[in-house]
Amino acid sequence: MAKKSAVEKNNKRKRIVAARGARRAALKAIIADKNVSMEDRFQAVLKLADEPRDSAKIRIRNRCEVSGRPRGYDRKLRMSRIALRDLASMGQVPGVVKSSW
Repeated sequence: MAKKSAVEKNNKRKRIVAARGARRAALKAIIADKNVSMEDRFQAVLKLADEPRDSAKIRIRNRCEVSGRPRGYDRKLRMSRIALRDLASMGQVPGVVKSSW
């Protein structure tokens, strides 16, 4: 089980990204647009720099929904390999069968 503080920090980042993501995207669009004047683009760069770091989507860490583990994460199932194995062994993941040969 991951530390609760790490999981909560990641959840806080998700909330900040949801709240400020549109604003960051608008500023990035202004910066990338070559038809906008250089002064306006520079002002957009400064405004983007004033945004909190945690409002960047890249700072969100994929974590297991069951245990909070950050490594061995399966995107499709949104859980770690260990949690997937435990739930599959108990028969709680549909379509997953334990193999034996």
